Amino acid sequence: MAEQENKGFFRGLMDRLAGPSDDLKAGDQPAPAPDVAALSETGRPGLFERLKNGLQKTRDGLVGRIDALVLGKKEIDAETLEELEEILITSDIGVKTAVELIRTLEQRMDRNELKDGAALRQVLKEEILKRLELHHARLELSGAPCVLLVIGVNGVGKTTTIGKLAARYKGEGKKVLLAAADTFRAAAAEQLVAWGERSGVDVIRHKEGADPSAVVFDACKAALARQADVLIVDTAGRLHTKVNLMEEMKKIRRIISREIPGAPHETLLVVDAGTGQNAVSQARLFKEAAGVTGIALTKLDGTAKGGIVVALSHEFALPVRYIGVGESVEDLRDFDPREFTEAIFKS
Repeated sequence: MAEQENKGFFRGLMDRLAGPSDDLKAGDQPAPAPDVAALSETGRPGLFERLKNGLQKTRDGLVGRIDALVLGKKEIDAETLEELEEILITSDIGVKTAVELIRTLEQRMDRNELKDGAALRQVLKEEILKRLELHHARLELSGAPCVLLVIGVNGVGKTTTIGKLAARYKGEGKKVLLAAADTFRAAAAEQLVAWGERSGVDVIRHKEGADPSAVVFDACKAALARQADVLIVDTAGRLHTKVNLMEEMKKIRRIISREIPGAPHETLLVVDAGTGQNAVSQARLFKEAAGVTGIALTKLDGTAKGGIVVALSHEFALPVRYIGVGESVEDLRDFDPREFTEAIFKS
């Protein structure tokens, strides 16, 4: 991530991509995208600072409460760990992960490794990082074309995430094609086309209400004929509890794998971090029905529930590929466990 950013990946690109996000209300004007290189030159927040700022609510809601509990304590006891467990659970780290973390801390306390509050804070930070790194892997594009199947319920920022990914890959010099297979939601295809126009990416679409599988079939044929490097497929985001939606997902996967052997190469689940434990329910159902291979967490900048990152990665043994910490294209970041942990524990 750092190497790409140092090359000024988004310099110049943002002028061409400027336009209102599909998440903005009518009449709203998006903030102008800053020049990445100029940030450091002018003393304005750099990339890490922007990540840190984007995670402010999570830092206040999770680490702020932890600091209030432990810092200044000269001795750590069972009661302190019990209170810490409550903080972890209510910060959406999840019961399973929170209990495991506390058991680990109890063992380290027995070994006299938690001498005071500062030591406890450091050990907790290390243990959270360890769990985030356990299943972490950056998304590496493979195949020709590489097919990304993007899934998730309505309202999580799925189409916006696809648009930002398209802009990123286009900026890297790749030939990108989008498939508007969400044919049920009004204006879904229009939103995707708008993103395609901003980034100079073609979109394969049919009329509203068309068979999503037919769109996917045509998109696969087009990706092969045009020698695209990346094909990103948008899908319907109706309630994840609907059996027919899950059957539809399976049909789409069958068509993709038939037309492009080995595809989809990534099934990316987009979830809204602000939904907390509901995101866990979505991950569980989609993983069972759609073979999720990675997660993109959106809207982390607007929630204190950033602990959900730990819950999703650890409980489902899935890599978090991307996190969204703002409106601009560059605010969809490759997830880096160490960078994320440093940002939320940074004083």
